Amino acid sequence: MDLPFDGAISKFFKDEAPKPIRDVIEGAGKDDVLNPRYPYPEEMNTKAYEAAMEALQIEMVRLQAWVKDTGQRIAIVFEGRDAAGKGGAIKAMTLNLNPRGARIVALPKPTEAEAAQWYFQRYIAELPGKGEITFFDRSWYNRGVVEHVFGFCTPEQRAQFFAQVNPFEKLLADEGITLFKLWINVGQATQLERFLAREKDPLKQWKLSWIDVEGLKKWDAYTAAINETLRQTHSAHAPWTVLRGDDKKRTRINAMRTVLHALDYARKDVAAVGEIDARIAGPFDAARGL
Repeated sequence: MDLPFDGAISKFFKDEAPKPIRDVIEGAGKDDVLNPRYPYPEEMNTKAYEAAMEALQIEMVRLQAWVKDTGQRIAIVFEGRDAAGKGGAIKAMTLNLNPRGARIVALPKPTEAEAAQWYFQRYIAELPGKGEITFFDRSWYNRGVVEHVFGFCTPEQRAQFFAQVNPFEKLLADEGITLFKLWINVGQATQLERFLAREKDPLKQWKLSWIDVEGLKKWDAYTAAINETLRQTHSAHAPWTVLRGDDKKRTRINAMRTVLHALDYARKDVAAVGEIDARIAGPFDAARGL
């Protein structure tokens, strides 16, 4: 079978990945969590996950009905490491929602015309109207992390982004848009193992890009850029929630609970929502970082 990028991910695993990372991946069992810093040694039990998700799906439908009835505007930004599970979390949250009032925004590389505009301009067009929920699968935070790590923006452009993003998000709050910012983080072994699985799966190879391949060599640069970005953009009006993404099941459940807990929607069943696992999801700690 032909592998994307001539098997570059497998080659990285064999020739360049740190030995402790290779050892963890090679020695892992089927349900083992590969990040030694993760608070659970194994992935969540499937039966417990499905029971929790069934209850949360009902609550998401109730939330959307309330949003529509009251004209609320909700924007949920999903950011995180490559292969952290952003798309899967969004899919879980939108599974039973009416697509007329719940949009997923995943913008491609800016066109030449968009690159000449104010940086935030193309995102403004995607913000929710009354009665809508917008899910951003990556967002304006590309400038803080990916563009910086790969040199796609200048230091001056990034500095301007940091100067403008907090006032921009304050304007959204003042306008009545409820903004959630979710950062999903994973360990290095988890990320590499997921890339290896994608490389071998013809149904998921489309998810891989040149950025993913080259990014494997830039783990530390990403870490520095992520911490700097979160520190500079974690604010009272638009705080970050950080989720530990090494177990996708727990990530999805706690992402949904984070949003549902924060909103006082009609017919809310607090018991069905359940408690946020503070070991998995919580506010960004600027002093500790990721």
